[in-house]
Amino acid sequence: MERYKSVKDFIEKQERWKDEVVELRNIICETEMFEAFKWNFPVYTVNGKNVVGIGSFKDYFGIWFFQGVFLKDRAKKLVNAQDGKTKAMRQWRFTSLDEMDKELILQYLEEAIENQKKGKELKPEKKPLVIPEELKEELASDGTLAEAFEDLTLSCRREYADYISAAKRDATKQKRLEKIKPMILDKVGLNDKYK
Repeated sequence: MERYKSVKDFIEKQERWKDEVVELRNIICETEMFEAFKWNFPVYTVNGKNVVGIGSFKDYFGIWFFQGVFLKDRAKKLVNAQDGKTKAMRQWRFTSLDEMDKELILQYLEEAIENQKKGKELKPEKKPLVIPEELKEELASDGTLAEAFEDLTLSCRREYADYISAAKRDATKQKRLEKIKPMILDKVGLNDKYK
């Protein structure tokens, strides 16, 4: 996936959906939302809270609503971003400019803004930190590493634990463990370079 530096860079480097992304951005910018750039995509906020984002992919472009689960979706345009994973996020996907109904899009955007102002928010479930055996053993044998690991935020510790657990082969787990040890000692998160 290409890394962009800003909204402008994101738009300029669109190969397939440039006109469509520009039109979506123009529609969104008619609202009171503030434009930001997060997670490599344009994101629009109200009172510092994420409301919608613009995405472009191989087969479609669209809007994602961070708390889309609360939208009435009378026109039946929204789909779950990732069934089984995302609880609140919903996407509205397009494959051409002709599919975009500006007035309907603005209705959905205004409802999303109002929902945000009312504080409607589905918070992610807090899953427990499960440290895989390989990482437990390494932390038990290296006090400096264990101390650095404990100094990390819960989300950073969870990222490292999940990274090791996700590997299927023991050799891959060991390779990943060797990769993350210096990062833990530097007290940086696994995905900090993307933030």
